[in-house]
Amino acid sequence: SVVAQPLGVVGIVVPWNYPLYLAIGPLVPALAAGNRAMVKMSETTPATGELLARLVARYFPAGEVSVVNGGPDIAREFCRLAFDHLLFTGSTGVGRQVMHAAADNLTPVTLELGGKSPAIVGRGFPVAEAAGRVMFGKCLNAGQTCIAPDYALVPEESVEAFIDASRETVKGLYPTLAANPDYTAIVDKRHRERLGKLVEDAVDKGARQVAINPAGENLAGTGKCAPTLLTGVDDSMAVMREEIFGPILPVVGYRTLDEAIAFVNARPRPLALYLFEHDSTAVEQVLRQTVSGGVTVNETILHIAQEELPFGGVGASGMGSYHGEEG
Repeated sequence: SVVAQPLGVVGIVVPWNYPLYLAIGPLVPALAAGNRAMVKMSETTPATGELLARLVARYFPAGEVSVVNGGPDIAREFCRLAFDHLLFTGSTGVGRQVMHAAADNLTPVTLELGGKSPAIVGRGFPVAEAAGRVMFGKCLNAGQTCIAPDYALVPEESVEAFIDASRETVKGLYPTLAANPDYTAIVDKRHRERLGKLVEDAVDKGARQVAINPAGENLAGTGKCAPTLLTGVDDSMAVMREEIFGPILPVVGYRTLDEAIAFVNARPRPLALYLFEHDSTAVEQVLRQTVSGGVTVNETILHIAQEELPFGGVGASGMGSYHGEEG
């Protein structure tokens, strides 16, 4: 018979974008399975890290759960510890380093990475409705979400309608940006500059920029970036090669569904794929002919919240999964 045993000590490396959810989320199944855990918080969100360390020390016996705060050097040493399992959430590049460090101890890893998650708008779905749902997912946390739609594939005859509807959606969700607590800032100056360079590089190479700033506000000094669409993009542009992780959405026109599928499959396998389509044959074709960590049909983001479904990536977007029973 099979007897389930705890692994032992689980290491959890937490990113800055959802520091509470992505600390507690993996911690719950680790403890539920009978393990002890060490949690490395991100130095980019020090206040959350300090608070969690205080609360854990108050409510857990010493040695059951510990929270570690500190910079990249501490993170590197943390990943070199001989854990019985290591879960990392973050970028693909850092994920490779984590896996290298874990390999020295033959520590098994769960890597929750990211990549360029596509949203495919099918011809059998109202384009304005699709644009609304894509922009909801893109503007949540100002695009700083591992499963945010990274770019949209839209029938070429509907690109302008998609842009118009995106503008209306943002206007409805966020009539103002500067002092609006519902629309968050970019986490730090480095990332704001990175996003600015992505747009600048694309425009320099021929892309068209559509910034959506409903109240026409000056966002300088707010830390915020206006939701921005880019059309006329190509693979020479960094915005089409790197994970964006911000409120910038390249919109790519396609002629046939086969062409859209080929576009997705020519790139590393994404963490999420979103398809907007009422035609069940087209839905089946996309599900059968693409590979991604998870799919939501006719919505964005929501599959991560289904706790009974496994969540994880594939290929460059990660390995292993958790949530619910899988965790």
